[in-house]
Amino acid sequence: MKTKEMVYAALFAALIAVLGMIPPIPIGFIPVPITLQTLGVMLAGGFLGKKTGAISLILFIVLVALGLPILSGGYGGLAPLVGPTAGYIFSWPIAAFLIGWGAEKVWPSLKTWKLIAVNVVFGVILVNLIGAPVMSLITNTPIWAGLTGSLVFLPGDLIKAVLAAVVIMQARAISPVEEKVLGA
Repeated sequence: MKTKEMVYAALFAALIAVLGMIPPIPIGFIPVPITLQTLGVMLAGGFLGKKTGAISLILFIVLVALGLPILSGGYGGLAPLVGPTAGYIFSWPIAAFLIGWGAEKVWPSLKTWKLIAVNVVFGVILVNLIGAPVMSLITNTPIWAGLTGSLVFLPGDLIKAVLAAVVIMQARAISPVEEKVLGA
């Protein structure tokens, strides 16, 4: 891994930590709050590409495990990684990898709607399809109830998917994916 890629991975882990400083919105009927950190996941994958995007989220999770209070609401340590939020958190590197993979595939003919589609499939649907069943297993509730409860995340996640796509389109000229895919 190049020094530049390591710096980008660290910067995006820090960006996701900063997004965690914005207070979460608790939801009364499920134990997972609404946060802005999934916006960072989409930005990391789409801007950095599959490898560096996934590494930035792995680094973020390691920092959480070490006890840094960088999850939304000031949480850190092992408790969030084994509690109801575990599935969502552990889905982030997978989502960043797949968003990066999708972004790299469409990069030569990049359009905002293509990035939105990649973000929705891998940053919204995939994260919820991993996070909700794990939350259900940990809280001993039916998986169907967890999936139904996670529908509350969809409006905000769709807004984050659009916002991430717009930001990536504006910054595409300085993206490492630009260098990698187009050799710029």
